[in-house]
Amino acid sequence: MLKRFAFFTLTNIAVIAVVTIIMGILQALGIVPAGGTSTYAGLFIFCLVWGMGGSIFSLLISKWAAKRSMGVYIIEEPQNEFETWYVGVVTRQAETLGIKTPEIGIFEDPSPNAFATGATKNSSLVAINTGLINSMNKDELEAVIGHEMAHVANGDMVTMMLLQGVINAFVMFFARVLARVIASQVRSEVAGLVYFATTFVLQILFGILASLITSAFSRYREYRADEGGARLTSSAQMAAALEALKRGPEAADLEGEFAAFGISGKFGHLFSTHPPLEKRIEALQTVKS
Repeated sequence: MLKRFAFFTLTNIAVIAVVTIIMGILQALGIVPAGGTSTYAGLFIFCLVWGMGGSIFSLLISKWAAKRSMGVYIIEEPQNEFETWYVGVVTRQAETLGIKTPEIGIFEDPSPNAFATGATKNSSLVAINTGLINSMNKDELEAVIGHEMAHVANGDMVTMMLLQGVINAFVMFFARVLARVIASQVRSEVAGLVYFATTFVLQILFGILASLITSAFSRYREYRADEGGARLTSSAQMAAALEALKRGPEAADLEGEFAAFGISGKFGHLFSTHPPLEKRIEALQTVKS
């Protein structure tokens, strides 16, 4: 759900920001010429390498970051009836999907949530939180787990990494091209500083616009994961789990975390990583489970 997307995106943004700052310092010191490489082809190759590099790094540390930041308790040996049931569900679904059983975790949070992450489908982590456990029955929980397992089996994290890497490259490239033009219009003694500041600001702006693409892809992945969850359980169970989310206090947040930035109304849905719960439930009517 949202946790998985947020972990990956924020880490990726942080890596790109660090690269930009380092390059700005090197340019200020005269080690690297302002504007980077002299040709546009060379500049794009540079951006592609660093853009993909940031995305790959985000993916590789995603499981570690999720464990540390969320305080995920990994079930090594089930300690009670619920943990035994939980491990059994994940193990059975992994066998059905033909993938290695992921690490299985629980984390403390009153707001219902779950996520799956990891560098590959055979090196993943699936976790649910106490808010979800306390607000859903086992049939609904099984469907949510199936949804997350479908994300793993579909290779959604790797696909997102490739998409984000390409987007990173274009964001970095166009920000630097436009920054070159702007810096060329000022005095040479401040051109480097202007180039650095302009690049940094444009990367943020272009990154927000580019999130339209990643958000649209994320919404598509959610429909596929819902379908996968329905096939592992049933359409009725998956729909019941989504109905349970509608009853929860965080239902509005599940439909678009960009509401925090004041993006709402007519265009707010374009920045949402999840389709509206009503549309997801409606889509399940066509799934044969």
